[in-house]
Amino acid sequence: MRPLSAALLLAAVLAPVPALAQADPAQGSVKALDDGLLAIMKSGKPASARAAQIGPVIDRSFDLPLMTRLAVGSGWTAIAPTDQTALVAAFRRMTIAQYASNFSSWSGQAFTIDPKVDARGGDKLVRTTLAGKGAPVALSYRLRASGGSWKIIDVFYRNSISQLATRRSDFAGVLQSGGAKALIGHLNDLAAKGGN
Repeated sequence: MRPLSAALLLAAVLAPVPALAQADPAQGSVKALDDGLLAIMKSGKPASARAAQIGPVIDRSFDLPLMTRLAVGSGWTAIAPTDQTALVAAFRRMTIAQYASNFSSWSGQAFTIDPKVDARGGDKLVRTTLAGKGAPVALSYRLRASGGSWKIIDVFYRNSISQLATRRSDFAGVLQSGGAKALIGHLNDLAAKGGN
């Protein structure tokens, strides 16, 4: 081997290898949700079985206590602790029912996660697209660090319609007319109807 060729080969072997891009940890929370949703869609099970299957995924992916508090709004602090606990439980049931109902069957759908994660103050925004039958649907997730992991605190349908803002608007009238107990009943009714 000629000295120049040997030197080039040695330089190539010893050259630093660029680090592989690491996925943002917030994307991992969204991917776990996406994988769970695809699993219930592919299962072909009835709604109650899909709800039981997706429940633990929802619990790991979402900060349901914070979402409940944000959806209730400023009146949260005036609600008795036992009613706050009941509201979080009812909000959880509604969220699980919503996902079990909306992701009921699979016909080739797939999620794509945008590799770019945006910072929003201390939060992160992860964008996804659900493609398959019909037009692709854009879903964005706002996540916040909680207990050592990133948890979803809001979902934006078509990247613009905030689920929390919609819920807050819906909850305000119920809270004003009937208080926390009426809102708990309202959430339980929504859960029974599939979360919608």
